[in-house]
Amino acid sequence: MTDRTKVKVIKKSAATVQPQAKPKTAKVSRIAAREMVATVTDWVAEFKTRRSDETRAAMEKLFSNQPQPNES
Repeated sequence: MTDRTKVKVIKKSAATVQPQAKPKTAKVSRIAAREMVATVTDWVAEFKTRRSDETRAAMEKLFSNQPQPNES
């Protein structure tokens, strides 16, 4: 019984639990997620607008009111 084990003494002030930062992290992650969703939504809207503009221009060019060479 000559082997002695070390015992760590924790003082009462050091043992108090620090408030966790989870609520702040959750808010930050929600804000980041909203920003990402808004960015992707803007990209999709821009893509649809550009595509519809290109389609409209192609249709107008295809069905223009210019007389055909066969018509007199």
